[in-house]
Parts: sequence; structure tokens; C-alpha cells
Amino acid sequence: MTDIPIELPARSSRQAEILAAARRRVEAEGWEALSMRALAADLGIRAPSLYKHLPNKDAVRTQLLIDAFVQMGQACWQVIEAEASVPALLRAYRATAAESPELYRLATSGPLDRAALPDGLEEWSGQPFFTVVGNPVIAQALWAAAHGLTILELDGRLPPGSDVEAAWGELAEAFD
Repeated sequence: MTDIPIELPARSSRQAEILAAARRRVEAEGWEALSMRALAADLGIRAPSLYKHLPNKDAVRTQLLIDAFVQMGQACWQVIEAEASVPALLRAYRATAAESPELYRLATSGPLDRAALPDGLEEWSGQPFFTVVGNPVIAQALWAAAHGLTILELDGRLPPGSDVEAAWGELAEAFD
């Protein structure tokens, strides 16, 4: 199910270019560092030109959230289609978050305007957790634990000397 069964909004080539620049800035400096003026400067254009393609910063955020859900969903679906196991799912989840940590933070922190997302996208991207454990409550608990360990690892918040690999292994074993 790595093919996305949800209709995603079409993007013009200019929107794709703007969003790629936004993603680069977000990954380099975090969401808070992104402004429409800085984004325009990155693209060598004036800020008003951006508004022809994306009406405001919230629209940029929504598009980046869509990208984050698609990226995570595809990675998780791909791995569980090959090996439907908790350890395989957690490896894919962790690797995808590490690959785009600021995009991951953007998608998993703060309020989520679900109405702005394409119908079914959030569910599709989280479905691999249910697929490997078969119970929606346990799937949610597994995702919460994986998210917590992911954020602690990304932020360097685990105590010095922590065996992060062992922690991931124990998490997988607890839910497998």
C-alpha cells in the first residue's frame, strides 16, 4: 500500500519549487525561522510573488505537513510490506524521522489542523502501526512510545550513557 490511496492536491512546478525551498530552510533552521520574506529571498524573488502560489505561511505549513505524512507513510508501508513486524516498522519510523528531523517535528508537535489535510492522509500514514499489532489502542500506544523515543533521541535528551539501540530493541520487544 505504498501507493497513496488518497487524492493529494495538485502542485504547480512553481509551488513545488517554493515548497522545496521552504523545506530546506525548515530543515536547516526550524519552522520558526521560516518567513515568507526569507523564503522569497531564498528563491531570489519578492515576497508578494509567493502569494500568487501559496496564500500565506499556514498554506506552506499545510503542504509541508502533507509531505511529512506522505514521507512517513510511504516509508512505513514499504517496510511492513516486506516484513510486517514491529521491529521493522520502528526501524523505518526512526530512520525517516532522523532523515528529516525538522519536518518530523513540524508534523508531530503542536496543534494539527486536520481539516486542512487531504481526507484519509493521516489515517493512511498511521495505518502501518495498526497493521503490525492488530489493535487500534495498542497501535496508538506503540506510536506514542515510538514518537517519545524519537523526540528524545533527536533532541539529545536521553541521559548520557544511555543505550539508545537497546531502548529501541526493548520497545520493539514490548509490542511485538
